[in-house]
Amino acid sequence: MADQDIIANIDKLIAEEHELRSRSVGGGLSDEDRTRMRRVEERLDQCWDLLRRRRAAREFGEDPDQAEARPVSEVESYRQ
Repeated sequence: MADQDIIANIDKLIAEEHELRSRSVGGGLSDEDRTRMRRVEERLDQCWDLLRRRRAAREFGEDPDQAEARPVSEVESYRQ
C-alpha cells in the first residue's frame, strides 16, 4: 500500500469520525455507533502508525513496502 493510499484511508476515516461525532451532539450515540467509533479510532491509529513507520523506513534507506499494519493491541498501547 502506497503512502497516498494510506493518507486517503486516513481522510476517509476522519470524515466518518466527524460524522459520528456530529451525531453524538445532543443525543449521544447508539451502541452500534459507539462500537463503530471505537473501530474507526483504532483503524486511524493503525494507519498513522503505518504511515510513520513507512516514512521512517524511507528516511533510513529501507524499503517502506516491508512495513505492515501492526495489531490494534500493539498500536493502542502506545503512550501519546
